[in-house]
Order: sequence, then C-alpha cells, then structure tokens
Amino acid sequence: MAAAWFDSVNWYAIHTKPRQESLAVSSLRQEGIETYFPKLRRRKTIRRVRRWVTNPLFPSYIFARFDSASSRRLVRYANGISNIVSFGGQPAIVDDSIIEAIQEHAAEGVVTLPPTPFRPGELVEIQDGPLRGLQGVFEREMSDADRVVVLLQTITAARVQLSREQIAKV
Repeated sequence: MAAAWFDSVNWYAIHTKPRQESLAVSSLRQEGIETYFPKLRRRKTIRRVRRWVTNPLFPSYIFARFDSASSRRLVRYANGISNIVSFGGQPAIVDDSIIEAIQEHAAEGVVTLPPTPFRPGELVEIQDGPLRGLQGVFEREMSDADRVVVLLQTITAARVQLSREQIAKV
C-alpha cells in the first residue's frame, strides 16, 4: 500500500543549493535526519587525461527520511537546502522501493557505470593518445577485454589496437 503524505516517516527528495549537497547532508545528519546522497563514478577526460571522477547521481538533489509533520520546517531551513520537492503544496513522497533500487546498484553509495558496449561497424572517435581526434569503425574486442581493434578512416585503411577507454561513440 502506498504511503500517504500524513504517514509518519517517509523518504523525500530535497532540492539543494548548487553544489551544496554534502553541506545539506551534513546539516540534516546533525539534526538526526536520515539522508541518502547517491553518487556516480565514471571515466572522464580532463585535460587530455582519462580519470575516474565521482559526482552526484542527481545534481542538486539528495534524499531525506523524516516525519513531515514534525520535521518539515527543520529540513526546509537547514544549511544547503533550497526546498523540499512538493506537489500541490505537499512534500512528494519517494517510495522506499526507489531508494532500495538505487542502493542495490550502488556500492557504498556510489554507482559505477559499466564500459560502453560497442558493436562491430559503429563509428568511434579516438579520445586519447597520439591518434586523438581520428575516427574509425569499431571492428572487435580482443581476448583482453580492455583492448579493441578499430579500422581507421584515413587515406589508407589501417587497423589499430587501442584501449577501450581511448574510444567513444560518435
């Protein structure tokens, strides 16, 4: 049975001020409010270097579990918080199953994206290394799952072996 807005303790989506999710979490936890701040870990090219970066899964949003009747004002005016997501003047309840589904895909609150699957014949661009910027056709994965073969689209056709992290779909 779905929880109603007047039930005691529920999960709610909290809109935070820009880049202040951690401050909002800290403020709410100091007040004894349970919070959940899921993050996303992925590979990203920063200044020509592929690195793992961790950012909020939902930028400017966190989840908090509290009794709306007694703690709504406390949550609304905590440091780093912009507002409680509401519909029709009532805080919008986030079903427990949604929080549980996110937690199932996260290790210690961090969701890690699996490598992008490539299909033979897909157009890819080399993102890193001396061939950076060249485009080619994905041919196949090698026995070492981290290596791939790409047929370059240059004046003459050339096959190159690259790390999977060096290419991206066009």
